Amino acid sequence: MQPTTTWTPDGETRATISEDAVIGAIATVFDPEIPVNIYELGLIYAIEIADTGDIKVEMTLTAPACPSAQELPEMVRAAILQIEGVGTVIVDTVWDPPWDPSRMSEDARLSLNMF
Repeated sequence: MQPTTTWTPDGETRATISEDAVIGAIATVFDPEIPVNIYELGLIYAIEIADTGDIKVEMTLTAPACPSAQELPEMVRAAILQIEGVGTVIVDTVWDPPWDPSRMSEDARLSLNMF
């Protein structure tokens, strides 16, 4: 995924990372037990992108006892680090508000037959 560049007053360009690029990277991560990516499941609550290329993500899990609780945040971090120009990536797991199926996209609901 290629970042776009922006012009600075000094005439230099620096890479800027779009939220779409970050979402695209996150969408490559799947919960091993659910055949839908974690973005469509509604597990991503916030994405912050600093001008420096550092990224912070707040995510949750479908349940506190999720067997993938340790690996999913690291998978998200690794996916985002594949974007050119990314600096530090911090992925925080949060529990408030708790996840519920209403957070899933329509496509995710259709994939899981949850109408």
